[in-house]
Amino acid sequence: MTSTLTISQLTKVFGGVKALSGVSLSVCAGERVALLGHNGAGKSTLMKAVLGLIKPDSGEIAVCGAAPGTEQAREHVAYLPENAAFHPALSGLEQITHYMRLRNEDTSGAMALLDRVGLGHAAKRRIGTYSKGMRQRVGLAQALIGHPKLLVLDEPTSGLDPVSRRDFYELLDDLAADGAAILLSSHALTEVEARTDQLLILSGGTMAAMGTLSDLRREAALPVSMQITALNGYENDILSALPEAIRVNDVLQLSCSQDEKLETLSRIASLQGKLADVDIIPPSLEDIYSHFSRRDGQ
Repeated sequence: MTSTLTISQLTKVFGGVKALSGVSLSVCAGERVALLGHNGAGKSTLMKAVLGLIKPDSGEIAVCGAAPGTEQAREHVAYLPENAAFHPALSGLEQITHYMRLRNEDTSGAMALLDRVGLGHAAKRRIGTYSKGMRQRVGLAQALIGHPKLLVLDEPTSGLDPVSRRDFYELLDDLAADGAAILLSSHALTEVEARTDQLLILSGGTMAAMGTLSDLRREAALPVSMQITALNGYENDILSALPEAIRVNDVLQLSCSQDEKLETLSRIASLQGKLADVDIIPPSLEDIYSHFSRRDGQ
């Protein structure tokens, strides 16, 4: 796959404090990478370096083969901050038309951009009347101007209601399918768990972990939980066969290591005639994030 963004051994120090230390990553065309970490972990510093807003002390960054902040890099990058701000007296359509003129784009496509982010119905209303979520959609519309190859999104679903968040990630899916590389930061772990290709966890300016959700589950080696629902009258039989299980409300719960999962499932399967249902619950992204953050002393 073609790498749209490449970062190698990035280090940045502010006042003797390392905001980033030896961070390396790549985001390929069509790939969605989620940047996770507590406040102060280095997410904003990394994004500013990618955008060319700050210069790293060491390491290298290439955006579509160009240095951050250069005309060639800016041509291919779009950015959406967490709190997008626009002139309240302008309508959504006027604001997007203005940005399109600044980028020498055909302004006839302004309405289509607003429709794409779900703002067509309010395109001619003043932005001062918009909710925070609507202003965030204006920001997303301006980020899509010019078909960028790399989108850098800082808490992009801030202020959006659940339906709008779903629509937003569906739009990201479409952009990635069209070849856009996406780097986004988020504290909403449940949102990114199923909607990104790679997860990068920063902790104290260093990379605590990076990979797919499956990769991180294997590396963290957290236990797998199982919930067993017994057929009427067979709960005690199941508890005898699975002494590590415990009663929790109307189900039996047990956990095992990743290595023991298949053997445990085989034991449960042998009780098939006494089971009503079995649910397997792998470690969530929140569990994994907590594991790696604790591991790094955060």
